[in-house]
Amino acid sequence: MLEVLRRNTVPLIVATALFMANLDATVLSTSLPAIARDLGLNPIHLKLALTTYLLALAVFIPASGWAADRFGPKNVFRAAMAVFALGSIFCGLSSSLGALVASRVVQGIGGAMMMPVGRLIVWRSVPKSEIIAAAAWLTIPALMGPVLGPLLGGFISTYFNWRWIFWINVPVAAAGIFLVTRFIPDIRVANKEDFDFKGFLLIGPGLSMFLTGATLLGLDLVPHDVVAALLLAGAGLIGAYVWYALYAKRPIIDLRLLGVPTFFAGVMGGFLFRTGIGAAPFLLPLLFQEGFGLTPFQSGLLIFATGFGAMFMKTQAARILRRWGYRNVLIANALIAAIFSALPAVFTSATPALLMSGIFLAGGLSRSLQFTGLNTLSFADIPEKRLSQATSFASVVQELSGAVGVSVAALGLEIMMRIDGTSAMTPAIFPPVFLSIALISGLSAALFAWKLDPDAGAALLVRPASKREVAVEESADADAGRL
Repeated sequence: MLEVLRRNTVPLIVATALFMANLDATVLSTSLPAIARDLGLNPIHLKLALTTYLLALAVFIPASGWAADRFGPKNVFRAAMAVFALGSIFCGLSSSLGALVASRVVQGIGGAMMMPVGRLIVWRSVPKSEIIAAAAWLTIPALMGPVLGPLLGGFISTYFNWRWIFWINVPVAAAGIFLVTRFIPDIRVANKEDFDFKGFLLIGPGLSMFLTGATLLGLDLVPHDVVAALLLAGAGLIGAYVWYALYAKRPIIDLRLLGVPTFFAGVMGGFLFRTGIGAAPFLLPLLFQEGFGLTPFQSGLLIFATGFGAMFMKTQAARILRRWGYRNVLIANALIAAIFSALPAVFTSATPALLMSGIFLAGGLSRSLQFTGLNTLSFADIPEKRLSQATSFASVVQELSGAVGVSVAALGLEIMMRIDGTSAMTPAIFPPVFLSIALISGLSAALFAWKLDPDAGAALLVRPASKREVAVEESADADAGRL
């Protein structure tokens, strides 16, 4: 056992940081109603605390590889943990929505550098023959986040103070920085690629402004003219980037990858699926705590079964995909996952807790299978030399889908509250929103998986390649918080 731990020292240290980031995401969702009450805010407005973090990840992840090559992955990883911890401190000290949102942006910048650079350190530090085993040490903590997050967030918010969900990151980050300094080698590459600053200055601000404007819709936090200006300016910059990326030699996000049918289906179909699924961690705590009057801890006890289902399915997904093929599994399972996403629409305060937990367990199984299928299919036909670009592209889209999902769910709640003429989150406003996000998830099958060839991804089901498995493990980290 000691020999195993010694060989996996680097993956274990990096896994600690990734676990901290994934745990933070799931802990916060369960605590949103408690934070809203303490700060005197509408819980829906706190969607900004979720979306700004995801948006910061999406904007800065593409720059992480360049930063690691330019300044050294060890230095960037340590700095990223320090920035994440600093953002956590700011979050814990926040006394207003603006301060909390700004602090989450700081956290997101640290997370954007911490997660991909941490994986890069592992891939460069271990022998090729041990890459798959090292990837497993990284993925398990990612999957533990959805299991422990709802319980920990609910427990802290119920019996202590919500600010501790952020402050617990500080000693973890401090320990991580020490371990990185002590045990991780400083491995650098000789050939450093140029960074696409022009593309970054188009797509980064473009995504930030457009999605910020979309998030502010219906909240009445800023003038409507400002929201419209953000949307138009963001759309203009995104359009300019699309034109630029089609002709640039090596754009920061290579849109030409969408010409690969399996990548297009996996990434864009996955965007729709994750948009619907990504709304659930935001909606369920609100339903249980604001609608049914449960404590945050009781809410977490109901939800955490989802993570167990996801962990078990990881051991069975490859067997299911080999038996039925990608096209059949993605079509049928997207519809099954959509059904489970819709079932909370019929929950009432009298619904047995065991029944709800059973539904979340089964839903976790289905979602995990779909994530595995989408992640692996995305890289099935990507040439080896373009895997790095494809991984960055897929990671950005995954984070954006989470931000869009939360925004869609929050806007749905706002609309239903106005239709019902109420300012309270009564159970009656939730069913149409759950049905809507389920429909979005189900569309991923109809619009994308249905068009796949029957033998799409067949090569992966016979002999998977190690580099592709690594790319899949990277995508699994991003999906863990959506389970």
